[in-house]
Amino acid sequence: MKKNASLCLIFALSIPGFVFPTSSSGQETVKVESLVKAAKDTTWKNKTEFGANFNQGSFSNNWTGGGVNSIAFGVFFNALREYKKGRHTWRNDFQTQYGIVKNKDQQVRKNFDRLFFDSKYGYDLGAKWALVGNVTLLSQFAPGYDYTIVNNREVANKISGLFSPAYITEAVGIQYSPVPYFYVTFSPGAIRQTIVLDTSLYKYTPDLKNYGVPIGKRVQNDLSVFQLIANFDKNLVENVNLKFRYVLFAQKLGEMDNRLDAMITAKVNKYINVNLGAIVIYDQDQSNKIQFAQSLGLGFLYNF
Repeated sequence: MKKNASLCLIFALSIPGFVFPTSSSGQETVKVESLVKAAKDTTWKNKTEFGANFNQGSFSNNWTGGGVNSIAFGVFFNALREYKKGRHTWRNDFQTQYGIVKNKDQQVRKNFDRLFFDSKYGYDLGAKWALVGNVTLLSQFAPGYDYTIVNNREVANKISGLFSPAYITEAVGIQYSPVPYFYVTFSPGAIRQTIVLDTSLYKYTPDLKNYGVPIGKRVQNDLSVFQLIANFDKNLVENVNLKFRYVLFAQKLGEMDNRLDAMITAKVNKYINVNLGAIVIYDQDQSNKIQFAQSLGLGFLYNF
């Protein structure tokens, strides 16, 4: 028996790279399992979409129902990146939308223009609650104009442009997310910078308000009593998606800025879609009335 054991020992030692098991091997196994678990707990979620829409309408000269020949074109690009590791999350949401329309006997005009970016860090407090801190940028790409008729001729007066205005908001608060596709964030004491780089815009903005920035200056800092954000992104039925973001920024209880951005997208097939977009704004620094913009388009949508 001893002879057989000795032979086995000699055979084992003759194998290149053979190492007898030790207590450390168990520790290595635990370490590998921990790394695998950590990798599973760390996830990236990506969503990217690009689309373009085209609209056209024409009427004969004897069309009794009234109408105007027109052509419109729009594009949009959205990208969402979300990182999660344990209780920590980091969400980056980038959205752009731009459209133009040309009516007969009129200059080319914008019918949609939006540049939006939101970067948010979250720390989970439970299944539905989290501490969050975020920075948001909202602006537009191209100049906007107010059109008036002077001596039977259309005159365009510039009232907006890139970073004229732009809004940068920093906030820390509590987020409630009962389902993956919807959350509400409440932030006391949010800070917002309103930027108007073009100091000549005040001449034509409604009531010469210059978007709340003192005339001659380019930046106005505002501290809110609270800020409320509601965000929704879900397929209502197969191939029909509703996305909206509502922001309430209260500088004081009697002065609350409201903005709603919404988009419904219906996929006809893999690439063709119909979308309906709307923006509703009530901001006393811009106008004393509710502002509304709407667009309807048929085009293609590509997800990647």
